[in-house]
Amino acid sequence: MNEKKLSATDKSVQVLPYSVLDLAGVIEGYDIADTFKNSVSLAQHAEKLGFNRYWLAEHHNMISVASSATSILIGHIAGHTKSIRVGSGGIMLPNHTPLIIAEQFGTLATLYPNRIDLGLGRAPGTDQLTAYEIRGERFHSPQHFPQDVRKLQQYLGDDNYDSKVRAIPGEGTNVPIWILGSSTESAHLAASYGLPYAFASHFAPTYFFEAIEIYRKNFRPSEALKEPYVLSCVNVVAADTDAEAERLSTSLKMLFMGIVTNQRRLLQPPVDSMDGVWSDIEEAAVEQMLDFTFIAGPEKLKAQLQSFVNHTKVDELMVTSHIYDHQARLRSYELVAEVLKG
Repeated sequence: MNEKKLSATDKSVQVLPYSVLDLAGVIEGYDIADTFKNSVSLAQHAEKLGFNRYWLAEHHNMISVASSATSILIGHIAGHTKSIRVGSGGIMLPNHTPLIIAEQFGTLATLYPNRIDLGLGRAPGTDQLTAYEIRGERFHSPQHFPQDVRKLQQYLGDDNYDSKVRAIPGEGTNVPIWILGSSTESAHLAASYGLPYAFASHFAPTYFFEAIEIYRKNFRPSEALKEPYVLSCVNVVAADTDAEAERLSTSLKMLFMGIVTNQRRLLQPPVDSMDGVWSDIEEAAVEQMLDFTFIAGPEKLKAQLQSFVNHTKVDELMVTSHIYDHQARLRSYELVAEVLKG
């Protein structure tokens, strides 16, 4: 994006809440136990740096993603931190019944009051064969997503005490619910229900601008939210120099190349150049998916993020960083915090 001067209506990155999305990535040469240790380390680091939320996403049958038991991992992270909000980005609701999610997140909210978020998506978070293994006879449950969100709100609300089916724990916790999306369909639902909207612009940028416009124009205030609230997730690979950030970013590019070619691998060590690693066609496909990806040193990063906020007017930035070396990953989030705090 091209930079532009701030106008009176522009938002500064230095006043926006900033958060973390962690896919609990598994890296080459390490195991899943190392992944979970790194997630705790990153969450504690993010808390000290002033990050607002730490979200984990539900995925299944992916060798490089270890956040399949999302509710359990959320509890693990919340138990090793003190104040940062912890939640799902998201729970794929058609994979579960609303009652079970209400009980799980009601338990989390009881253990960690005023710290738990519940982001909901309708995709399976996996391939169709695995989705069938998860859902069985409920394979077509995505069509019931809007009704299931309403059921979940009912179970977590204050007025379900005289129902024949109750979520205990859960009832009365009013865990904040978010609608997640990567398309315009989710935007309509979030707007009609008056819920905050988190968009997966870190891997699905195509409909981002159209979706947030639909959401804002059609938003109906609710008890949960009076005005539209847009969170955008972006990829960031930050380092002390632009050149080092570019080198570190090759791990991210190889990860997305695996998605494009359906040849998934664990997160690979960075290489000096992607020349010879990918074809022109693969490069073009990956770059399209990484449209909202910021790879830079501090000065360039600040300009890039400010330009993004100027264009999108988002209310919160969520950052995900696929970086092979854990210390480099921690440093990347330090630089993000420095840029966003000013």
